[in-house]
Amino acid sequence: MKIQSSRLVLRELCPQDAPWFKALNDDPEVVRYTGDGPFRGLPAARAFLEAYPAEAYLRYGMGRWAVCLRTGHQEPLGWCGLKWHPATREADLGFRLFRRYWGQGFATEAAAACLAYGRGELGLARIIGRAMAANRASVRVLEKLGFVQERQIVFEGQPGLLYRFEDGLP
Repeated sequence: MKIQSSRLVLRELCPQDAPWFKALNDDPEVVRYTGDGPFRGLPAARAFLEAYPAEAYLRYGMGRWAVCLRTGHQEPLGWCGLKWHPATREADLGFRLFRRYWGQGFATEAAAACLAYGRGELGLARIIGRAMAANRASVRVLEKLGFVQERQIVFEGQPGLLYRFEDGLP
């Protein structure tokens, strides 16, 4: 499956993505507000990607996707997508890009494409977004897309915010 926007193509992650996927998590600034750390080597990143797609893509029709430029740029800019949480029966929108692509509107564009897919193709009436309160850039992306703050939460052990996008919001 592919999702497209004016500048981007979002595609399913695959085990061959392990080198860039690992490099993304190796940057402490990229994972600063995520609670994630680096993978313990390339085999760990590959193992994660080998286990990921089956349930996420096949069972739920959603997942995190590699974000690529439509111009054929080889290495993805990062990832973005919807993740289904069976326990709460909610989908959350997440995104993570290499620092060299920050501040260029790519996160907002990729997230908007995922939001449109979730609402249109999947018929989701409610999608959530979570961010650490200190992560102003991610909070701003959610707010630009029309998410509204629902409540304060603890996110990965830090003060966080839960946002929601629902049909019928003003």
